[in-house]
Amino acid sequence: SPPLGEPRPSGSGWDRALVVFHPLPDGRGSPREDQLNAHTTTALLLIAHGSRRAEANADLEFVAAALRERGRYPVVRVSYLELAEPNIENGGAMCVEAGATDVVMLPYFLSPGIHVVEDLTAARDALSERFPGVRFVLAEPLGRHPLLVDVVEQRANEVTRTTPELPPRAGG
Repeated sequence: SPPLGEPRPSGSGWDRALVVFHPLPDGRGSPREDQLNAHTTTALLLIAHGSRRAEANADLEFVAAALRERGRYPVVRVSYLELAEPNIENGGAMCVEAGATDVVMLPYFLSPGIHVVEDLTAARDALSERFPGVRFVLAEPLGRHPLLVDVVEQRANEVTRTTPELPPRAGG
């Protein structure tokens, strides 16, 4: 690989932008965030399992709409592993068609089970091969994020506040 600032082979993905690194005051050559963002477009590709029930799939659309409204990511798309459209390959293609140079594949899954570890990794690899000039990265599933514990606790509190008496325990 040529050093930074040297021409890259056409089609390698490096021919889209040249990032110039200005040294920081302490002499390190780290790029400023605005320099990196000026040459890249990061997309979020939200990935859920998919359901035959449209209402279940609508939850992911709701999250995508809320993320679009926040404006941090210029491209936000949804996709599904199975049972709904668009599938992951088509969702990734839509991100690229919208101008993404980087695609964060975000599993809307709780745990790193077979789907996340094997299926989504294979989908990432297939998209990287299909679009060699675009960087596809797979984020962690939601499960161990500390804020998810708050959400679970809030859901439990909602039930205990709205149900004056919890049903009796079985067997006693």
